[in-house]
Amino acid sequence: MRKTLLDAAQRLMAQGITPSVAELAEHAQVSRATAYRYFPSQSALIAAVVDESLGPILAWDSSAPDASARVDELLRFAYPRLESHEAPLRAAIMVSLQQHAEASAGKAGAEPRLVRGHRVDILRRAIAPLAADLAPAQLDRVAQALSLVYGTEVFLVLKDIWKLELPELTEVARWTANAIIKQALAEAAPGKE
Repeated sequence: MRKTLLDAAQRLMAQGITPSVAELAEHAQVSRATAYRYFPSQSALIAAVVDESLGPILAWDSSAPDASARVDELLRFAYPRLESHEAPLRAAIMVSLQQHAEASAGKAGAEPRLVRGHRVDILRRAIAPLAADLAPAQLDRVAQALSLVYGTEVFLVLKDIWKLELPELTEVARWTANAIIKQALAEAAPGKE
């Protein structure tokens, strides 16, 4: 039943509808109680759809010994998946931004906040080989900088604002990631002030 509900939610999101749990129940032709048993809130529903969509990315790993190669693999692996699941990712961003705005205005409801992001863990795994060359603070800075290259928001900026297609936007992200890693290694090189 959970898979049926997730599939129905993805179909709605592909139509530009970010369903409440009650709307999902109606669309999937199940009782509200059944839908709420699996997803107690809209945040839980959207988080589950995103996790289902991005499952292979969340499980991504690389055996490459070089951080640049690992990050390159990640970007080439992840961006096509982001494109194929764009609708639920946009819905997650929309709900997250709306909840943040409501909380900032002191109007946060009882709905639990949508917690997004597995980015930190994924990027730390990707740059793990740099730990031999960089201090912990430098390693953190590389991961933080790569957060500006990897993720749904970056994908959408390159797609919506720059009107890039998947091959071009992936290439921009790969180029930028490589530049970040090269700069970090240059700064860490002996004799570099």
